[in-house]
Amino acid sequence: MTIHSAVVLAAGEGARLRPLTKHRPKPMLPAATKPILEHVFDALVDAGITELTVVVGYGRTHVQSYFGSTYRDASLEYVVQDKQLGSGHALLAAEPEVSEPQLVLNGDQLVAQRIVEDVLAAYDDDDDAIATLGLVRDAAVDNYGGVILEDNGSVLEIVERPRDDRTYQLNAGVYAFDPELFEYLRGPEPQLNEYSLVDGIANAIESTETVRGVTSEGIWIDATYPWDLLEVTETLFESVDGVESEISADARVHDSATIVEPVVISADCVVGPGAVVGPNVALGKNATIGANAVVETSVIDADTRVGSGATLVDCVTGRNVRIGTGSTVVGGPGDVRVGDRVHEAERLGALLADRVHDGGGVTYAPGTIVGSDAVINAGTTVRGTIETGTEVQ
Repeated sequence: MTIHSAVVLAAGEGARLRPLTKHRPKPMLPAATKPILEHVFDALVDAGITELTVVVGYGRTHVQSYFGSTYRDASLEYVVQDKQLGSGHALLAAEPEVSEPQLVLNGDQLVAQRIVEDVLAAYDDDDDAIATLGLVRDAAVDNYGGVILEDNGSVLEIVERPRDDRTYQLNAGVYAFDPELFEYLRGPEPQLNEYSLVDGIANAIESTETVRGVTSEGIWIDATYPWDLLEVTETLFESVDGVESEISADARVHDSATIVEPVVISADCVVGPGAVVGPNVALGKNATIGANAVVETSVIDADTRVGSGATLVDCVTGRNVRIGTGSTVVGGPGDVRVGDRVHEAERLGALLADRVHDGGGVTYAPGTIVGSDAVINAGTTVRGTIETGTEVQ
């Protein structure tokens, strides 16, 4: 049976991406200049999906107000997961909307159209499978899901965050499934009070249901930590299925500015005289790069202002950030603290969350994270983690 509809799981926060996710959910963070979720929708629509059910929760108004009721002629229906109790729980929230075979995808990970098409084709060719999983070779599975296939393509075992030395393929989070799978999502009792989609599939396998896996050559990318947004943008520039360099017709780029491709410069951006932008730079809508400023390998979100003579390398910003004249993000690698863990030598010059304001002449040490609404006074050197709302003298 040909599948024309999909459930997209977009209810999670993305806690390890804080402070970027303090005011919006992970699926709405920028991959290049478009929300991650928009890239997911594009992959589905391009693969022929015409009906989308979106499970929302944390920050749901950001998703609903941005997309509305349609996307590229595909209909959008929203289902609310009131408490984030796992991916299986999120899918169960959509059960009343599901009466026929569906795709299900994570809305906070980038998947190529090819993976979606490979899963659809494999599911359509196998009348016996209750579910078909999209898989990717040669990817680290430690922080995700690993799958072991039998020679006939049946899934022998699916493991969340495997720690043994067996050879796994990565579970790309793209599934085609029969509605009967819902029964396996309900039991047995969930681990740690979370209903996992992976556990539900494992329950089906233990009950001798047929679950297939299909290995795809399409790209799969996840942004787990803030610095991953830099890699995501670079991968999108490099991929055949990704984004191309583009300067909006509504942007204003001074004749004396230098643009080093690949870049995306969105509508209403301004690039001042003598500025250098690129390579691997994404400027969100209404961003301004001042005279003689230099920006490279950076993701600059909407409505951000970069002052004249500033230098940004390996920088990620939120929205409405103000970077003053002559401020410098020197670039990574740097040690970055996320929660109670320090990640060593990550490629992050600095993360400046929503509405950070610096007074100019500020130097950001590699790996600096500045929380939203922080104020950095002129001439300061900052390092480490600056909490939300802090004023740094």
